[in-house]
Order: sequence, then C-alpha cells, then structure tokens
Amino acid sequence: MAVGIYFGNDLGRYGFGQNHPFGPDRIYAFWKQTVKEGLDKKVCIGAPVSAQRSQIARFHTAEYIDRVIQQSVSGEGYLDRGDTPAFRGAFEAASFVVGSDLDALDAIMSGKTPRVFVPIAGLHHARRDSAAGFCVFNDVGVLIETLRTEFGVQRVAYVDIDAHHGDGVFYAFEEDPDLIFADIHEDGHYLYPGTGFAHETGKGKATGTKLNIPMEPGSDDEAFHRVWPRLEEFVRAAKPEIILLQAGADSIKDDPITHMCFSPQAHAHTTRQLCKIADEFCDGRLLAMGGGGYNRRNLALGWNAVVRAMLG
Repeated sequence: MAVGIYFGNDLGRYGFGQNHPFGPDRIYAFWKQTVKEGLDKKVCIGAPVSAQRSQIARFHTAEYIDRVIQQSVSGEGYLDRGDTPAFRGAFEAASFVVGSDLDALDAIMSGKTPRVFVPIAGLHHARRDSAAGFCVFNDVGVLIETLRTEFGVQRVAYVDIDAHHGDGVFYAFEEDPDLIFADIHEDGHYLYPGTGFAHETGKGKATGTKLNIPMEPGSDDEAFHRVWPRLEEFVRAAKPEIILLQAGADSIKDDPITHMCFSPQAHAHTTRQLCKIADEFCDGRLLAMGGGGYNRRNLALGWNAVVRAMLG
C-alpha cells in the first residue's frame, strides 16, 4: 500500500525560533533520519501546500483568523494567554501545516496514497477562537470538519499518543457522537493542559464515544502495553471510516518538557495496529501527524518508526 510523507522548507517554517522547544529545525531532524534509514526511497514525497482562509475557517472563527493575520505582520505579542508567541509569517507558516494535511487527505480519499505522514502537524491544542500550547491553527479540527463537509465522512477516529492531552480536539467535539476520540497521555495533574481525565467520556449523545487514558509520569512501554488493548478495542468497536493519528514524540523518554518514558516501539506498535483496523474498516485510510516532541533524536526515531510501520 502506497505511503506518503510531506516534506519541504515551507512546512519547516512553522516554529518559534531556534531557542524554542518547537523550533523550525524539527522537520530536518526527522528527515535526516528518514534518509539515513532509506525510507525516502520507499515513500511518495509530497510538497507542502498552503491552505486557503476559507478552509481554515471550517474550524476557526473569522475573528481569530483576522487576529493571526494581524499579529503575523508585526510578529509581536501572544496568540493566547502566554504560551504561543506570534512571529512574523505565523499565518503563512500555520497555513502550510493545515494545507499539507488537507492535500494529504485528498490523496487518501482518492485512494492514491491511503497512508500518509505529515511531520509538522497535529497541532491539537488550538481552540476555535484562540491559539494554545504552541498551536496556532488546529489542523486536526480542520480535517474533521473537512471530512464531514467535503467528503461526507461522518465516523472519524482520532487517536493521540502525544504526552499532552489533545484538549483542543476533545472539547471542540465533546458532544459529537461521530468523533471517536482515544487519547493516551501524561496525567493532567502533572502536565499541561491539565485535562483529559478518565471520567471525561463525552457529553450528551456523545457520552461513551471518548476515551481518555491518563498515565503516571515515568510510564514506560510496559505501562503502554497494559492500556493499549483497551484503546485498540475501543477504536475497532467504533468501525470508523478513517483514522487520524497524532503521534507526538514527547511521550518518549528524555523529552525536555514532559515526564513519559515510552520508546519509539510504542509509536511503531500504535501505527501497526491502527493500520490493521484501517485495513479492516477504512479501506486502509490512515493520516498520521507528528505532533509534539522536543528531543530531536526522539522525534527522528519515533516518527520514522511510524513511517516504517505504515510501510508494513
């Protein structure tokens, strides 16, 4: 089955400076390892694509998009309460994240490339009306809205193994029974954003369609494998039409801003099993996003473990 990777300087523009954990060098650390392993010869390489404002507006409010555009010119201030600084060209850089995801989605839904990995993507903290946690636009939210409005796909499974809870996705779709949400993350008592507790299972008609699995700091692969079968069965039982994976590498041991101790093998196992579910219910459709990860070696190894698993 064909596998795609998006890579290029325009996608690498998304970052907050060389001294910031989310620096623009992250994509190149990943790609250097991709080439070292020879995976670049086995995949279809997609060039970054910029999203149109109307596409971003499928999830975000007009007022917030205007604010990003304005602060993108000056590069001053914050786009939230102090976690996500504006920078010159922020709107354009974030638009390439969203647009690359949407281009990947077109390739997936057409059957051209059923499995795709976008390394700088999965910005799962942004709200509809605000940035949050280094995330300017929530590309995951745009993908979900696009699947519904442009492709008629209702049953979407979103799986997140980033150390941080995917709160921007969770709360935006907390009352949506067709968004299957499954998230393994560091317990919010110890880590930003302080959410994602086990009792949060959705609201109203969506009650029971959301699965949050908070993990203790220091949780390793053994702890991961104890909880993984529960998540896998949860997703399989939903019989999704497509699977979105946020494969944040900050859940791997020795990340500078989290306390998890997974190895890249957890990311490989996650991807292999989700590929099986995708083959069973989704005609193989799986879009994986890099998410967080601030130890460059970890993200290089973790994200390439995802790519290798997608290649089978």
